Amino acid sequence: MSDEANPFESLQEQVDDAAEFLDVEADLLERLKHPERILETNLTVEMDDGSLEVFKAFRSQFNGDRGPYKGGIRYHPGVSRDEVKALSGWMVYKTAVVDVPYGGGKGGIVVDPREYSDAEMERLTRAFAKELRPIIGPNQDIPAPDVNTGQREMNWIKDTYETLENTTAPGVITGKAPDSGGSAGRVEATGRSTMLTAREAFRYLGKDIEGATVAVQGYGNAGSIAARLIEEELGGTVVAASDSSGAIYNPDGFDAAAAKDYKDETGSVTGFDEAEEELTNEELLTLDVDLLIPAALENAIDADLAEEVQADVVVEAANGPITPDADDILTERDVEVFPDILANAGGVTVSYFEWVQNRQRFYWTEQRVNDELERVVTEAFDALTDAYEEKGTPNFRTAAYVVAIERVVKAYQQGGTWP
Repeated sequence: MSDEANPFESLQEQVDDAAEFLDVEADLLERLKHPERILETNLTVEMDDGSLEVFKAFRSQFNGDRGPYKGGIRYHPGVSRDEVKALSGWMVYKTAVVDVPYGGGKGGIVVDPREYSDAEMERLTRAFAKELRPIIGPNQDIPAPDVNTGQREMNWIKDTYETLENTTAPGVITGKAPDSGGSAGRVEATGRSTMLTAREAFRYLGKDIEGATVAVQGYGNAGSIAARLIEEELGGTVVAASDSSGAIYNPDGFDAAAAKDYKDETGSVTGFDEAEEELTNEELLTLDVDLLIPAALENAIDADLAEEVQADVVVEAANGPITPDADDILTERDVEVFPDILANAGGVTVSYFEWVQNRQRFYWTEQRVNDELERVVTEAFDALTDAYEEKGTPNFRTAAYVVAIERVVKAYQQGGTWP
């Protein structure tokens, strides 16, 4: 895995690649490659022993031409200013490619949650919510869960905002627990859109996904749910999975749901009794499989590793798992990559559904959520493949950015420049 590729530079390169197929002025294009504003703050939090600890935190608001900023909050030691800038930019183009009326934002705290108690994490989360308060809101910026955050943290942020504003505003944040205004289907959404993208990809390429072998790098929420849904709904065979501790492999396949249950019980997929052998993450990424799903962090596949990838199709459940140099190599080697800004857009799409429900104070069934998500993903996939064929882009990622940038540019031009 490369730790050299700067994710923000990767984003800018992806925008430039798509611009070659668009008639967009250079000055307007430059505007689409930089965030509008970034909050950088230091959070002082009291620990359980009474000592104080300072944590660096960020919120990037990249572009609001199509609607309020939207994007997750992650808790991870690797969070950086450039990372949240890149992630907020990817969110702009992700919301545009699935055509939901949002811009892009992203936030994070430099912290390893495993090293702190629940009470310390609550105080840290509420301290961040207090700093975010002036720049978030149902019409301004709507955060959501990301790496190492979930319903619990979203509920804390919602409660802090509502307490300080002396109001009820469930639409200030998405990814909440259902009893706190969350949407049915939200937990599964990213994995479900990954499954739907894989289904459409195999159909478009004339391949049969039933019985196809599947390897999943990163067996957290998105990866494990995508694996289970591909197995249960499409008939795929999950043969490999990994987490930070290592990877498991069985060429005949294993029960995807049982592997996740084992990970939940033990903290790791390694040692799962249905696995025939254990591999490294790099070995998993280079297995000879029909479908590879990178579902961990950025830059998992660099140029060196791309030369060794043997999968026929890659569907990105993670954000930015393939570096631009690796992308070029995979394109040359005819490995079909279906990009993150479509494949993992289920999270933001169902977040949009949650926000709509919060504003209407009227809630949908899980079946309606899943049906609407399927419609959004399949329509976005068709727009992507239309652009791929009509514009002659070298790969599906560039086609996705062509679709997304066109939509953002139109919104900007329709609004005009002020002042």
